[in-house]
Amino acid sequence: MNIIEKLESDQIQKLGITIPDFSAGDTIKVGYKITEGERTRIQNYEGVVISRKGGSTLAASFTVRKISFGEGVERVFPLYSPNIENITIVRRGKVRRSKLYYLRNLRGKSARITERKNNKPEKTVDLEKEG
Repeated sequence: MNIIEKLESDQIQKLGITIPDFSAGDTIKVGYKITEGERTRIQNYEGVVISRKGGSTLAASFTVRKISFGEGVERVFPLYSPNIENITIVRRGKVRRSKLYYLRNLRGKSARITERKNNKPEKTVDLEKEG
């Protein structure tokens, strides 16, 4: 382990954040803090995870895709962002690839992802500091 990896792992431990175990193909709901003027609110963004990048480093991110009013919308979230309030796993998908960019070209029933057999109930992880 080099110096940079050690510093990053120390910073992640200081944050005290536990990230749920999700991967490409899972449908998740991300509670994201939105600031409008002086007010802040939490906006839920629910969609399919089409990629995860960066592993478990501080620079890690994940891309969520959803269909909104007939248009495909993708959003990239930094994994350790202070603006992410919580991550809820809605359902687990059974896929054979780590990057699901091919979903961009599919519509309707062909864009469905089958559910994993060993599915656990919905799990919410609150990303606020513990302690």
